[in-house]
Amino acid sequence: MVEAVSPRSKSQLRTALLQNRRSVPEAVREGEAEALRGWLSGLKISGRTVCAYVPVGSEPGSIALLDTLLELGARVLLPVARNDAAGIPRPLQWGKYRPGTLVAAEFGLREPPPPWLPAETIGEADVILVPALAVDRSGARLGRGAGFYDRTLHHAAATAQVIAVVRDDELLDEIPAEPHDVAMTHALTPKRGIVALR
Repeated sequence: MVEAVSPRSKSQLRTALLQNRRSVPEAVREGEAEALRGWLSGLKISGRTVCAYVPVGSEPGSIALLDTLLELGARVLLPVARNDAAGIPRPLQWGKYRPGTLVAAEFGLREPPPPWLPAETIGEADVILVPALAVDRSGARLGRGAGFYDRTLHHAAATAQVIAVVRDDELLDEIPAEPHDVAMTHALTPKRGIVALR
């Protein structure tokens, strides 16, 4: 269990959360991924665009979750992460998810093959599932610190559900936030399902 201690720096909190995630047995992670998938029918996404992500390492979620989004009738877009020539993260591009077509990519990620859509395409999404290490009750999200989502989420529609996908003990009372952080509207956890924030 990770405690929320507001004076902790983001770096210290990231380290603690990552250590906690890595200690979770694979069978537990698989059970949680299946539970997350079970909550998706509550999103009412048929005929709508959903921006999601391909989980890596100990991140919550699964390919089966992406397949379920398609089965529910959504158009599913996945992120393409690239740095610019100076090594600074660019806003995420987006590629359409088609089962069985993901390719190995930079940073140990998997992504759709080209063609890719510009960062502003996230503005077409009704639902955005965002990877997070933690989220708090006010909607503050703690990511891995690279900044790809920070540079992208401001393109989201004001009406979009922006949902941080976390484990149950990663929904915290408070985490450090900065003025440029884009707030999440909801969290999705294995046991609690879709939780409204703010």
